[in-house]
Amino acid sequence: MINNGLFKNSVETEEELRAIAGFPSELVKNKSIPYIDHHCRDFISKSPFVVLSTTDKFGFCDVSPRGDQPGFVLVLNEKQLIIPERPGNKRIDSLQNILSNPKIGLLFLIPGLGETLRVNGNATIVKDEELLGKMTVKGKRPLLGIGVEVEECFIHCAKAFKRSGLWDPNTWPDKATLPSAAKILFEHAKLPNSSVASIQERLDESYTKTLY
Repeated sequence: MINNGLFKNSVETEEELRAIAGFPSELVKNKSIPYIDHHCRDFISKSPFVVLSTTDKFGFCDVSPRGDQPGFVLVLNEKQLIIPERPGNKRIDSLQNILSNPKIGLLFLIPGLGETLRVNGNATIVKDEELLGKMTVKGKRPLLGIGVEVEECFIHCAKAFKRSGLWDPNTWPDKATLPSAAKILFEHAKLPNSSVASIQERLDESYTKTLY
């Protein structure tokens, strides 16, 4: 364990952690189920956004968003679902991780709802044309799919969303004060012959022409 700087006073054992954080209630301990029931299927059908968590064989973690119209994640049966892999930036961090470590965690969100659905399992990169064809949008089939063999499903409480006010427009900052992706990319990438304006143009084009 790396422990230096401001993090010298840290928790180092599960016993110490439990002494501070406590233990889950019976409801929390028993809420997990090992399959996709009709409640989970309904939740997924209404979700336009899911966050994927993967880890490579060395333990390096990655969290990546996926989004589309509600129901874009296809539930095949009680134990299997598939997520379309639309065109992206070609880093394919999640896919590369899955090749070396199939473990995956999913967090499904529904706008306006504080509770989220967590699904854990094992992932496979799918290239089956019949399955991918079922997720065609605007005449374009996804490049690949992330198939998940479900091991665990459970509802996560809304406390984080209530504390953050995420779905409350009254808490949202003024758009003029928001970070600029183009400015950040310009500073971080330091590409020759580029500018904030040229990077913004590239982003705008990708958002309008290569979503599918």
